Amino acid sequence: MNQPLRDETDFRALVGDVKPLAQKNRADTGDARKRPSEAQLARRERAEAEIDEHNFLSDDFVDLIPPFDPIEYRREGIQQGVVDKLKHGGYPVQAQLHLLRRPLAECRRLVFPFIQDAYAHDLRSVLIVHGRGREIDSPANVLRSYIGKWLIQFDEVQAYISAQPSEGGLGATWVMLRKSDRAKANNRERQQKRRG
Repeated sequence: MNQPLRDETDFRALVGDVKPLAQKNRADTGDARKRPSEAQLARRERAEAEIDEHNFLSDDFVDLIPPFDPIEYRREGIQQGVVDKLKHGGYPVQAQLHLLRRPLAECRRLVFPFIQDAYAHDLRSVLIVHGRGREIDSPANVLRSYIGKWLIQFDEVQAYISAQPSEGGLGATWVMLRKSDRAKANNRERQQKRRG
């Protein structure tokens, strides 16, 4: 008996009375996904209302920014060099928020906690990807105009500017947040230790 035939015989002896699986080779994942219950919907609505209660971002009228104009803002006292460094990728992306193809109301609900959380975690440079339409009243350009309006409303935002083409161009915005009091204290402590 040659070696391959003998190996097959030994294998069959070891396997014994094992039967092959049926052709339907899919796991049973249970019933199809069910719609949320009324209690779940009520909890969801209550959570959204609670978030909206603290959200100070205005959804009133906005002046639409032309689709091919970059957006830029810096608070009093922020040097132009800081904004230029931000624009040219001199600061690392510490967090990103993608708002592409989302309704304006949802974007408003997402931007507020994103900026608040970034500041609370001592992040300084974040990127918001929002898209850019080719028409002045396209949904992406309307969102871009609101992003410019909303970011000014945050005390935590020191500056923002449209990104470079490699990072999303006019469809993305770099945001520079101010240092938190905790980060300032840590910085002072580090400098004290370094001085001796």
